Amino acid sequence: MILMERPFIFINSAMSADGKISTKERKQIKISGNIDFKRMDQLRAGSDAIMVGIGTVLADDPSLTVKSPELQDKRIKAGLDENPVRIIVDSNARTPIGADIFIKGKGKRIIIVSESAPPKKIAELKEKGEIIVAGKDKVDLPEAMQELKERGIKQLMVEGGATLNWGMLSNGLVDEIYTFVGNVIIGGKTSPGFIDGAGFMEKELLKLELMDSEKIEEGILLKWKVLQK
Repeated sequence: MILMERPFIFINSAMSADGKISTKERKQIKISGNIDFKRMDQLRAGSDAIMVGIGTVLADDPSLTVKSPELQDKRIKAGLDENPVRIIVDSNARTPIGADIFIKGKGKRIIIVSESAPPKKIAELKEKGEIIVAGKDKVDLPEAMQELKERGIKQLMVEGGATLNWGMLSNGLVDEIYTFVGNVIIGGKTSPGFIDGAGFMEKELLKLELMDSEKIEEGILLKWKVLQK
């Protein structure tokens, strides 16, 4: 069996006490406070790349930039761009040309698409960032992760959403998970949770090892190691 070369990959997410990451309107809400935001900024600054799925881009339009000027300066002094590489997993090339990820902050952008993505839209996105084609009808995540490693990305931070989290975890591509659990209840059967997708059967359940827990403001940060099958 040939082991695939890929980056060290971790997921960072904030969720409600009932495991929801946004409301039924699929709009991002504030779950954690300033201390957790600073922690997330440090994670971004220490990573080679940050990755989100197209659903997150369409719903929240994140810039994925490092917010702290001090952390930006530290990266620049280390010979890096002020922001990590920002990556969108977008099988059908639906990313808007005017998305904040293309407008705010300096640094490289990568859009990962499938072979089924419209050539015209790929050409438009190519003017905004690098294009990786992996997979026929949808992005082949293992292939894409191998390509990212070959491009020099050693540590990759994943910021959701639920569909991408499922794809990464179900393909055995995640090493650690950091979840901030806030002191709110969102509810709603259509409200996105931390992970969706087909789900694991009982005999397939993905096991985690708790590495650390820490009370932060009115919530708790849980750090998990993913036990690969």
